[in-house]
Amino acid sequence: MVSEFIIVGFPGLQDRESKAILFAVFLTVYLLILLGNILLICILAADRSLHTPMYLTICSLAIINITICTTTVPTMLAVFRSTSYTVSVSACFTQTYFYMALPSIERFNLLLMAYDRYVAICHPLHYPAKMTVKFTLQLLVVCWLGGFLSPILDFSVTLTKQFCGPNRVLQCFCDYAGVLRLACGDVLSISYFSLFVVLSLLLIPLFFIVLSYVKIIQSVLCISSSAGRAKAFSTCSSHLLVISVFFLTSAGVYISYRIPGTSVDMRVMGSVIQNVFPALMNPIIYCLRTKEIRDNLVKSLKRIQIFPVSK
Repeated sequence: MVSEFIIVGFPGLQDRESKAILFAVFLTVYLLILLGNILLICILAADRSLHTPMYLTICSLAIINITICTTTVPTMLAVFRSTSYTVSVSACFTQTYFYMALPSIERFNLLLMAYDRYVAICHPLHYPAKMTVKFTLQLLVVCWLGGFLSPILDFSVTLTKQFCGPNRVLQCFCDYAGVLRLACGDVLSISYFSLFVVLSLLLIPLFFIVLSYVKIIQSVLCISSSAGRAKAFSTCSSHLLVISVFFLTSAGVYISYRIPGTSVDMRVMGSVIQNVFPALMNPIIYCLRTKEIRDNLVKSLKRIQIFPVSK
């Protein structure tokens, strides 16, 4: 029986120089992710005027981004720093579970953000009564609980399998597909079941997000003034960019696994990008495209004299 797994990383980049470059790049990216998302959380927490449903969902998204990257990136850095990185079976399964659950939480969070914008634009008179801070916090709890519960059945089936042969995970961390391939016996039925679960958790939230924005666009087009339409669209542009980044990177990874001849290194890189790219881009998008967050950021930078104070 296998007692530990070897995390290979990039099979084609095993020389010391390549690993040193990968370590430096991903350490820098990880620190930028932490800095950007923690800064975003601090801005939202410090200004009471931003304690609204929309910004609560943005704050939750920043926490998710930090958690996802902290679940995987330290393992990646350890892999790049060592010649052979091993992890116990129990630790590997724990990481696999969190790697399955946290993206589900992010999808549910993005769905809640789309619903918030739908109510705000399509039913503006009912918005203050419907989307209270308390109700939004309750929905966020549901998103987190739903995300942690969603992979339990899929994950439990994998736990019933035995691992008695190869123990080299062709990935930079313990992901579900990489670990499942190492199980003894036939795993085809489990693979199809896993694919069904993953696609359901990806496509169902995406369907309702698209439906919400179709309704939003219809409502915005009914606004008579061009200024009103521009203002309504501007409140959704940041969310649309964040949603696009998340689902396009996810789709790219799933498609790469279905294209014959795709190299292992390309698939590993796709999974890594899916991990870090949305978390890196989200605070940048919100700080640049959301006026309230941008203004608070500039005020904070002026307060510590990074930007000169205009006289």
